[in-house]
Amino acid sequence: MTLTLLLAFALWVGCLPCSGGTGGPSEVPGQPRVQCRASRYPVAVDCSWTLPPAPNSTRATSFIATYRLGVAVPGESLPCLQQTPEATSCTIADLQLFSMVPYVLNVTAVHPGGTSCSFLSFVVEHIIKPDPPEGVRLCPVPGQQLQVQWQPPQSWPFPDIFSLKYWIRYKRHGATRFRQVGPIEATSFTLRAVRPHARYCIQVAAQDLTDYGEPSDWSLPGTTPFTLGKYWGVPSTPKEGLGSDSTPC
Repeated sequence: MTLTLLLAFALWVGCLPCSGGTGGPSEVPGQPRVQCRASRYPVAVDCSWTLPPAPNSTRATSFIATYRLGVAVPGESLPCLQQTPEATSCTIADLQLFSMVPYVLNVTAVHPGGTSCSFLSFVVEHIIKPDPPEGVRLCPVPGQQLQVQWQPPQSWPFPDIFSLKYWIRYKRHGATRFRQVGPIEATSFTLRAVRPHARYCIQVAAQDLTDYGEPSDWSLPGTTPFTLGKYWGVPSTPKEGLGSDSTPC
């Protein structure tokens, strides 16, 4: 059995410490930098990590990711599911919800020159961060108003049960600051008294309705593809393409 496999097996059953090895200091990998996020709450927690490279080594590093619920209470460590041993991400499923007992993730880097590991503890509800809302669309309506529509992120499994709330930020093209509206629970909102002869850039962010975790990043911007005054005055046919536009605001 190779040295790597021996180290991996020993670490798996908890017989070796988290650092050390037979190589010199430049060959031993640094500690993994680990983060976890519940963007698919309540189905799973997704974790990922980066590893500072050993300066003088080009040899491959594999990882062992395990987790347990609680620190002081004896319990079995379970594998955090990786696609391959070299993968730098893993998934924890079968979550225990609304528990203040933290999960503890252990990521061990196994290198021919040695091993290193990092621990991360978290409560599932505290690391909720949805992905950004999708399909932001803008629709001018009579009375110098602009309706904004969007959809929950597809990665959020049960929006009807675990509801989201939303913030909207918008600005006219050329303006330096955004104005912000929210939170709201609907997936549409009407901006009133929108200036004619102006183009607007609008983005939406989502957060768990009960304030767990943190808001998502802002969505791709939806923009008005033509001057609103022309639409309201109907002097010409609006161009096709009201919808999402990835052009930065």
